[in-house]
Amino acid sequence: MLAQTARLLGQGTRANSARLFTQSTRVLQQQQPAAAASVSRSSLFKRAGKAFLKLTLFTGLAGTAYVSYQLYREKNPAPQQPQAATFPNGSPRKTLVILGSGWGAVSLLKNLDTTLYNVVVVSPRNYFLFTPLLPSTPVGTIELKSIVEPVRSIARRAPGEVHYYEAEALDVDPVNKTVKIKSVNTEHEYQLDMKYDYLVNGVGAQPTTFGIPGVVENSSFLKEISDAQEIRMKIMTSIEKAASLAPTDPERSRLLSFVVVGGGPTGVEFAAELRDYVDQDLAKWMPELSKEINVTLVEALPNILNMFDKSLVDYAQDLFKQDRIDLKLKTMVKNVDKTHITAKCGDDLTKVPYGVLVWATGNAPREVSKNLMEKLEEQNSRRGLLIDEKLQLIGAQGSIFALGDCTFYPGLFPTAQVAHQEGEYLAKVFKKLHKIDQTKWELAQDNTNDPKAQSKLNRLESQIQPFHYEHMGALAYIGSEKAIADLAVGESKYRSAGSFTFLFWKSAYLAMCMSFRNRILIAMDWTKVYFLGRDSSV
Repeated sequence: MLAQTARLLGQGTRANSARLFTQSTRVLQQQQPAAAASVSRSSLFKRAGKAFLKLTLFTGLAGTAYVSYQLYREKNPAPQQPQAATFPNGSPRKTLVILGSGWGAVSLLKNLDTTLYNVVVVSPRNYFLFTPLLPSTPVGTIELKSIVEPVRSIARRAPGEVHYYEAEALDVDPVNKTVKIKSVNTEHEYQLDMKYDYLVNGVGAQPTTFGIPGVVENSSFLKEISDAQEIRMKIMTSIEKAASLAPTDPERSRLLSFVVVGGGPTGVEFAAELRDYVDQDLAKWMPELSKEINVTLVEALPNILNMFDKSLVDYAQDLFKQDRIDLKLKTMVKNVDKTHITAKCGDDLTKVPYGVLVWATGNAPREVSKNLMEKLEEQNSRRGLLIDEKLQLIGAQGSIFALGDCTFYPGLFPTAQVAHQEGEYLAKVFKKLHKIDQTKWELAQDNTNDPKAQSKLNRLESQIQPFHYEHMGALAYIGSEKAIADLAVGESKYRSAGSFTFLFWKSAYLAMCMSFRNRILIAMDWTKVYFLGRDSSV
C-alpha cells in the first residue's frame, strides 16, 4: 500500500515537473522576441544618436567655415578697378554721384557694378546705420557700434573704385548738372561744385514737428546715433536726479515720467525697450524707484501700428496695458514746454508731465531736397521729391533719380524695406543705362542712321521696366520678449504674435544686416543682455 502510494506520488511529481518545464519553455520562447526587439530598439537609438551627433558636428563645422570665409572676404576685399575718364574702346565713362548713406543709397552701392561708372558718394555721415534696431540702443540692449557699417568699407568691397566725400550736399543745379557740397570737418573746410552725368538723391528726411511750439527745443528725436546717445543721457540723468529726491516730491514723479510721441514702429519699439529696461534691469538695482517710473505713448490716431492687421494691433495694445505702458490714443500734442506737454483728446486739454520726451513721428524734406523742388516747376508737393514709376525725378530730364524717404510716390511708404528695394532696382537700371549710352556713342561714331542700330537702341530703352515694390510684410517688437509679424508671401498672408515671433523678429533683422560683422556683434549683444543684463551707466 505504501509502495503503491509512493509510486503514484512519483508519477504526479514527474507530471508536474514536465508541465512546469513545458510552461517555462513557452515563457522563454515568448520573452526571446521581446528581448530581441528591445535590443534592436536600443541599437536603433544608438545609431540615431550617433547620426545626430555627426550631423550636428558637421553642421557646426560647415557653419563656422562659412562664417569665417565671409569674415575673411569682408576684411580682405579684392583689388578694385580704378576710375578713368574713358573705357578701353575710347567711350567716355560717365560720373554717377550718390547723395546719402542710408538704406536706399547703400543698397544701390552694394548692388551696382561700379566698374561701369565713376562713382562718387557724398554724405555727412560716414557710415550706414541699421535703423530698425536704433530703438534698442538708448537703453543698452544693442550697442551703437554694432549697428553701423563704415561707408568706406562698403565702397571698398565694390568691384570698381568708389570715391567718398564726408560732406553735406547744399544745392543741386539740374541745368548745369552740378551739386554743391560742403565738408563737415570744421578743421578742413571746403566747398566745391561737383559735376555729374547721373545723380541719385538718397538724403532721406528729417523729423517734422508739424509746427508745434516747443518740440525742437525740448524733445529728442530718434533718427541718428547722436539722438540715441542724447536720449540715454537724459534717461540716466533723470533717474539719478529722482533718486536724490523724496518719494513724496512731485518733481521726482515728473522726472520718472517718460513720454514717447508717435505710435509707429519706432515709437512703439522704443517704449517697449524702455519698459523692458525698467522691469528687467532697473528693478534689480533700484527696486523702489523702478515702481514709480511711468512710460506713456501718445498717438493722434485711434490705434498704434496702423500698418498691421487689426488683430495684431489689439494684441500689442493689450500687452502694453499688461506691461504698464500708458496708451493715450486720439491725443494730439498742441504745445511742449520744459516740463509738460499740452495735448488735446476730444474736446479736453490735458497736461502731461515728463522727465524725458522722445518725438518719433513724421518726416519732412531736407534743405537740399527743398531747394531742388523750388527749381523745378513740376515739383509741387511738400511731402517730398516727386518721382515717376522709374524713380526719375519729374522735371529733371532723366539725369536725376531719387529714392527712399526724400521722395513721394503714391503707394511707396518711407520705410527701409521700400528704400532697399529701390536701391536694388536702380542698380539694374544703371546697368541698362550704361548699355544705352554705349550704343548711342557707337551710333555717333559711325555717323549713320542704320535702322537696325536704332532698333537696338529702342529695344534697350524698352527694357527699363517701372519699379515694382513687393511688400514682404512688417515686424515690430512690443516688449516682454514678444513681437508681432504681418507677413506677405506672394498672395498669402501670415500673421503671428508672441515669443516665437520674437525669435523670428531677431532672425529677420540679423538676415537684413549689411555685413557678417554686424550680425555677429548684434548676436553677441543679445547674448550679453540675456546673461548679464543691460548696462545702467552713462
